[in-house]
Amino acid sequence: MIAILVAVLMWMLVLSLLILRRGREERSITWAALTIAISVTLNIDVVYLGVDPVLGGTNLVTLFADLALMTGVFFLGRGVLKAAEHPPLLVRVALGRVAFAIAVVAAAVAFFLIDRGATTTTFMLDLGDQAAAATYSMLHFTYYAIVLIAMAAVAARYARPSHGILAVPPILLVVGCALGVTLTLEVYVMDLAHVTGNLNLMLAASSAYGTVYLLTFLFLCSGFAGQPVARTIQARKRARRTRDLSHQLDPVWLAATTLRPGISQVAGAPIDASDPEALLHRQVVEIRDAMIDGRVSFELDDRDRMLLEAAERHLVGEDPAARSPRVDA
Repeated sequence: MIAILVAVLMWMLVLSLLILRRGREERSITWAALTIAISVTLNIDVVYLGVDPVLGGTNLVTLFADLALMTGVFFLGRGVLKAAEHPPLLVRVALGRVAFAIAVVAAAVAFFLIDRGATTTTFMLDLGDQAAAATYSMLHFTYYAIVLIAMAAVAARYARPSHGILAVPPILLVVGCALGVTLTLEVYVMDLAHVTGNLNLMLAASSAYGTVYLLTFLFLCSGFAGQPVARTIQARKRARRTRDLSHQLDPVWLAATTLRPGISQVAGAPIDASDPEALLHRQVVEIRDAMIDGRVSFELDDRDRMLLEAAERHLVGEDPAARSPRVDA
């Protein structure tokens, strides 16, 4: 059931990213979501039992699903890395191609050393008493933990200066990464307990595995899907604020251009009504021009002056929410 829930979450993330990020050239996060969605779908029992016999019935689907998950995690890390400004060397190494290639090769070698038997949907439960199987599992989760720690470091850097709704996605990413590292530690305990024959410890450690697994994907998906959603909401909020300031400045602008006609009164310089930022910018410039032109006498009362200064601050982005950086790619 948990595998189905995670698969649904991942395919919903894929769909939301395709919609919200359409037109963007950088697609690392979208590719990550797609490969992880494929991985978790292959781990659904009915899918696994349908595909593995076609491949010889030796649990090759486990390898394909796990490598797809590693690839997805790699793309996640690359997406975060591309969005980061001057990431530390250790972060670049952890999220780089070399680390990924080493992890893939090491995991593949360990997999083919396992006596895999016939198709089983409980691969580690049935075969986890083998040292090769424990090594295989721990190699995967070690790579996941390394990438997640690096991603958390980057996300935390952007969470601190962010404000309002734009601070939520990086915080969700940090929480998801922390849960992923916790999941890795649980897997270490389960694998070592299983291979040493301590089944009581293995069962105790596995009791929280499903919940932490689901929460990890839930927070990571929310964090990555939340990035474009938060920016869309913020952009709409800014557009409303721009239109409101422009509307309030209309009487002042009209008075200013009546005394000192500006570019707005020049033929061939139409105002683009579909661009509220351009309109507000023109209003501010022409009001300021009227104020400094010695040929006319144009002054603002305190209220209008404060409104004009608020419009100027808005245009240059002196707004905590407007200055918040991106975490995704």
